Amino acid sequence: MNKILALDPGDQHIGTAISDELQMLAEPYKTIKPHELNQFLTNLIATENIATIVIGYPKTMRGTISPQTQKSIDLKDNLSQIFPQIEFVLWDERLTSKSASHIRQAKNKIDRLHQHSIAAAIILQTFLDRTLFN
Repeated sequence: MNKILALDPGDQHIGTAISDELQMLAEPYKTIKPHELNQFLTNLIATENIATIVIGYPKTMRGTISPQTQKSIDLKDNLSQIFPQIEFVLWDERLTSKSASHIRQAKNKIDRLHQHSIAAAIILQTFLDRTLFN
């Protein structure tokens, strides 16, 4: 079975998380810089049998589109052109960064970087739970 990757995009960093082969569990993976994304995906798609990439979609609490929401839409459109063999899904990520900060308190720069991948794992786990139980 194929694995699923999640991205928690930000202006400075992109958190990533990957599922197990059964698509039941999400695990924080890496935090990367935005300019590293295409090469990172090229390598990971080749080595981890990725067929779907879930992208955090930060709607506002009112459910409207913000500038950051538009950036996720643009990222999906751009990546779909570069990696047409991959299914890209936008997934509501409201409050995931806040949840990640509660899971692991950031005591230093390394912890703050790891929070991005924890947020991606939360996004991915909610996606997996929804698809598993529907």
